[in-house]
Amino acid sequence: MSKSSVLKSPGRSATVQAEHGVPGWLVALFAVASGMTVANLYYAQPLLSSLRDVFHVGTAAAGGLITLTQVGYVLGMLFLVPLGDRLEKRGLISVLLTVTTLALVAAGLATNFPMLLIASLISGGTSVVAQILIPFAASLAPDHARGRIVGRVMSGLLTGILLSRTLSSLVSDVAGWRVVYLGSAVLMALLALALRAALPQHAPTTTMPYAHVLRSTLQLVRRHPVLLRRGLYQAAMFGAFSAFWTTVSYVLTGPHFHYSPIGVGLFALVGAAGAAVAPFAGNWADRGLVRPMTGIAFAVAALAFAVAGFGRSHITLIALAAILIDTAVQSTLILGQHTIYQLDPNARARLNSAFIAIFFVGGALGSQLGSIAYHAAGWTAVTVLGAALPVLGLLHWTTERRTA
Repeated sequence: MSKSSVLKSPGRSATVQAEHGVPGWLVALFAVASGMTVANLYYAQPLLSSLRDVFHVGTAAAGGLITLTQVGYVLGMLFLVPLGDRLEKRGLISVLLTVTTLALVAAGLATNFPMLLIASLISGGTSVVAQILIPFAASLAPDHARGRIVGRVMSGLLTGILLSRTLSSLVSDVAGWRVVYLGSAVLMALLALALRAALPQHAPTTTMPYAHVLRSTLQLVRRHPVLLRRGLYQAAMFGAFSAFWTTVSYVLTGPHFHYSPIGVGLFALVGAAGAAVAPFAGNWADRGLVRPMTGIAFAVAALAFAVAGFGRSHITLIALAAILIDTAVQSTLILGQHTIYQLDPNARARLNSAFIAIFFVGGALGSQLGSIAYHAAGWTAVTVLGAALPVLGLLHWTTERRTA
């Protein structure tokens, strides 16, 4: 679709021309919707200690809940998000949110751990709505402001990630863990109605059959080496991020701190400070600073895990590490998305699908490896693993041509 395409909102006709920018209310709607849907992937993180006891499973098995949710997200990125180029987006979003609602109800009513795992896999797979909305916003934005627009939408998404842990802890402390899932189901149902009523129509950008759309997504990875590179960068960063947040609840509830679940959730608020970097990262991208800021972000993430390791019994240092990790991960994410959206304007949903599927594999591995490392050798092993991943990314970054 061209930048001057007409977008009709249900109940009224409106012409939105990207040359004049994206309306503020639409950016805000994208941001809120993105944050609410992606939060479903993280509600369980501060609950792992409680779920481990409720279902009588081990630490590694409990961590598998996060891993499987992220695996579901990867599957959704591979098989559902490419449909954003093939189908009308508003209808696709409505269907996905309906399935998400049903899966969350099943999770809230789970009577055993396998049932919770299956429901989490499904809800993770259909919570990819944000990754349909973000390319949509990028398509509407003019070239000179695309980084800023995507950065603002990403601020909402990242805030949803960070605040989800706090909300989950608060709700579970007051009403129990089941209400976390059932409450989210209600929110998803309301969000489906709101988006159906307010989102503008957005025509497909391709008429290829579904199988060809999937095949073309893989072809994009081969055709654009920078897509694979940015995906691997983010896989390293998101693996470190997931290892930290999957295991830090064990540290905070352990012998040094004795935090309650609500305390773990309140701690997660410190990471929300990292969301503030999103608009700045968008500006850096618009100014052509993608490469240097990526290298700096890798270095900051590695430093953050060193701080976390030395501060295993000092909450201030662990909090500082959380802020630095979230800031670095969010910076590379926005820089990466800005880069890939310039590769093919007619395939942004598929580009985003491949990019996020690649790095969510890293996130799933980070969650599981973090749980295994903590079970085997405690927090020190987690911080070594977390530092090693961005260092590997930084080594790969040094091979990048300065013009890339």
